[in-house]
Amino acid sequence: MLYQVSQYTKFLLKSTNQHGVHSPFVYNLVTKCFYDKKHYKAYNIISDYRKSLLTNKSKIEVIDLGAGSQVMKNKWRLVSEIAKNAGTTLKRAKLLFRLTQYFKPQHVLELGTSLGLATHALSLGNPVAKITTIEGCPNTSAFSQELLKNFKVKNVSHIHGDFNDEIEALVSSEYNLIFFDGDHKKDATLKYFETLLKTVTNNSVFIFDDIYWSKGMTEAWEIIKKHPKVTVTIDTFFWGFVFFRKEQVKEHFKIRI
Repeated sequence: MLYQVSQYTKFLLKSTNQHGVHSPFVYNLVTKCFYDKKHYKAYNIISDYRKSLLTNKSKIEVIDLGAGSQVMKNKWRLVSEIAKNAGTTLKRAKLLFRLTQYFKPQHVLELGTSLGLATHALSLGNPVAKITTIEGCPNTSAFSQELLKNFKVKNVSHIHGDFNDEIEALVSSEYNLIFFDGDHKKDATLKYFETLLKTVTNNSVFIFDDIYWSKGMTEAWEIIKKHPKVTVTIDTFFWGFVFFRKEQVKEHFKIRI
């Protein structure tokens, strides 16, 4: 936690808003998506989904295959506590909705379904997208699959398994958007990044969750930024965005959201 606090202070000193951006592509993304203040009807549905989690007092036996929770250490966890301490926040779920609405990705991959809040937001943003989501914990996967079904989500394919095994079978596909939100360890993050580079197109975007989770995750983020295939990155502190647009010069941004 102290590491994150110190890094956030540094981020605030170096970050900017749209006025510090000279790339038309990034400027449009920031002004038309990141800072979009319109209230969408989908926000009410996203809020209802999250409320259903926060009021759910059932327990799930969680099997952590990744870095695990920094807050919850017991295997048996209340759904409401998972949603409160480890789930996607309402603000970030709304941003995911706007991102899929803005980019209109046809093929989306999510590493780490958890309780399905982010999955739900991705689906609402582009209902015609084909979304594949992978979850390592069988009990969490079963729970989210059932809840998403209750919320009439029909464009999501669920995979339960270890990321190391499952993504190897997916690299023959192309993905317009990949959300990395399952394993917050340096080596694992870099491995998934390198493996899934085979799936990118010129317009693909990778989104990495919790790039300041730990010193190791920040080191992974810095290595990703330097990769020759990466042209543009945006650091929003809680997420890191990676683009592969060949027509753009290599440039890195820190944007406050």
